[in-house]
Amino acid sequence: MITRDESLDLVKQHVKNKNLVNHMIAVSAIMKRLAEFFNEDTELWEAVGLLHDIDYEVTSDDFSKHGLISAEIVSELLPDEGIHAIRAHNEMTGFKAESKMDVSLFAADALSGMIVAGALVRPTKLEGMKASSIRRRMKDKSFARQVSRENIMRCEEIGIPLSEFLAMGVEAMQSVGQEIGL
Repeated sequence: MITRDESLDLVKQHVKNKNLVNHMIAVSAIMKRLAEFFNEDTELWEAVGLLHDIDYEVTSDDFSKHGLISAEIVSELLPDEGIHAIRAHNEMTGFKAESKMDVSLFAADALSGMIVAGALVRPTKLEGMKASSIRRRMKDKSFARQVSRENIMRCEEIGIPLSEFLAMGVEAMQSVGQEIGL
């Protein structure tokens, strides 16, 4: 199993945009927290979150390949369930998000964007942030309008109420706040 440090090194080899690297770190933190919640393999879920967008810079011109190239890059490093989650986090690949890991990645990917947007308008960034503030922001369709509320709501498909999912996401991202500059 690939370690977090090995995953992060691989990400930094393939991704030059620091904000994208920070996004991947944020998603990995949320995925790790979700793995703890489900009593799943935290190292695997964290790696999937960290590696899911490793192809983003090379697939930006053909988004239908996003996730497929990532899966190729990490195919020898992750088990099939992790590869499938990476493929399925982009609906354009034709892979469906069905397992807990798949849906968790879908929801965590979107939630990280909402939390970052919320942190950027706060003087203390992630410090002291509450899930309730993210819930209020989700109702404002003009706030972080590129973030899919529907994808965040998929948490309910895997048995996590929205308020609990938001709290886990905020807590997880706070744990990496200094690393990602928030």
